[in-house]
Amino acid sequence: MKIALMMENSQAGKNPTVLEQLNKVATPLKHDVFNVGMSDENDHHLTYIHLGIMASLLINSKAVDFVIAGCGTGQGAMMSLNLHPGVYCGYCLDPSDAFLFNQINNGNALALAFAKGFGWGAELNLEYIFEKALTGERGAGYPIERKAPQVANAGILSEVKAAVLKDNYLDILKSIDPSLVKTAVSGERFQTCFFDNCQDDELANYVKSLIS
Repeated sequence: MKIALMMENSQAGKNPTVLEQLNKVATPLKHDVFNVGMSDENDHHLTYIHLGIMASLLINSKAVDFVIAGCGTGQGAMMSLNLHPGVYCGYCLDPSDAFLFNQINNGNALALAFAKGFGWGAELNLEYIFEKALTGERGAGYPIERKAPQVANAGILSEVKAAVLKDNYLDILKSIDPSLVKTAVSGERFQTCFFDNCQDDELANYVKSLIS
């Protein structure tokens, strides 16, 4: 599985800690981790709005399979990611959130609160969150006897989102202020992840047109 980690300006200083814990869990599982957001406060400036655009490009182009994002509270990142087609983002404060999201909702993104409650033992909480998010059978249900309706509801949610967002994804992307999209795709590490793994030539060409 290909996993993108993206962090915005308010919490960029914590990127090394978050990345270390993510790699600690993901590497033994043979997952590839791409650190595509801000790596420190001096990196190119991103907000949680940019994270939504980045996540949608990576997910819809199939450049990655899963996104881990966040902001101070995690709420802004969750709302921003969920605005976009194909992105199903859960809100995660602790390992049980990650476990239940994995088992019940089987989405493709998590928004973490990197400021709220980020104190003593924060790295342990991150490690355990990533363990629960990245291991186990996705969509297995919890409790197990609830699997059938939970799987059905996840499918219905996908259908409703597709109905609400009827337009072609590229058309939706083009309707966003180009300056926002350009900023979102300007990072060198994002571009490497996107262009090396993108499976949609039209999306790749549009991104190239913005940064050329």
